[in-house]
Amino acid sequence: MAHIVGVLALDGVVPFDLSIPCEVFGRAEARNGTPFYDVRVCGEAPEIRARPFGVRPPYGLDALSSADTLVIPGIEDPLRPVAPVVLDCIARAWAAGARVASICSGAFVLAATGLLDGRRATTHWLAAGDLAARYPAVAVDPNTLFVDEGRIITSAGAAAGLDMCLHLVRRDLGQAAAAHAARIAVAPLDRDGGQAQFIRHEPPRTTASLAPVLEWLLANVDRPLGVAAMARRAGMSERTFARRFQEQTGTTPKQWFLSARIRRGQELLEGGGASVDAVALASGFTSPVTFRASFRRLIGIGPAAYRARFSAGR
Repeated sequence: MAHIVGVLALDGVVPFDLSIPCEVFGRAEARNGTPFYDVRVCGEAPEIRARPFGVRPPYGLDALSSADTLVIPGIEDPLRPVAPVVLDCIARAWAAGARVASICSGAFVLAATGLLDGRRATTHWLAAGDLAARYPAVAVDPNTLFVDEGRIITSAGAAAGLDMCLHLVRRDLGQAAAAHAARIAVAPLDRDGGQAQFIRHEPPRTTASLAPVLEWLLANVDRPLGVAAMARRAGMSERTFARRFQEQTGTTPKQWFLSARIRRGQELLEGGGASVDAVALASGFTSPVTFRASFRRLIGIGPAAYRARFSAGR
């Protein structure tokens, strides 16, 4: 039975935010090629205003009660009061066991239910101050792309919503399925929730793109490459390279390369029968103990448990 994703369409919904879960979840497939998700756009009214056009959602709010995952896209005016019937539907979906996620200013709608009280959450950095002031019981973090609190996930604005949805696909179906969904969306899969919102994209004439270096690193995750070797490949000093890397990716070279190695380990665990020790070596770790510890810290479970959940033979 398909995993139902209910996408809440409120009046004044941000069109881009509304489209993200529809595209990402709508194109994700299980290993046998069948759609894993059943995406249902649920409107608070028969017709929803979405900036330059109107949307006629095929489902009403009552459909949210059967959702396994409820996604709340951003709205144009986050300070506008939310109808009590909407808040009640979200609360009932949560009580029924649904996973609830918000994109951008959708965090204001989620916070209005009280479900974010005592939890860490994020939203677009421009609105983070308003969210913190309006809901002081929420621990607002304006510096991350998304925050995963288990059954409650919040993301920053725009492309961060794409990062969050791909992250949820990876949680549900594994690294290979998330990578496939990212390729369909022509989006990177190498940004995790801990990366900063404040990624600067400078003009090409002043900042050379590090894309060729990143591709080279992905092809050489099994090699013992330090920042000095990366900087030489980029033709920069270590200090300049580290600064440009932070500007263009939002994280450090060391952390990015560690995440790339862990993702290589995920792919190997999903697709083959090699031992965990062999996977560790193929992923660039000289010590299987270090691999296991790093894997658990970044993914949340150990390599053996991950294989049991996502292996091709499952």
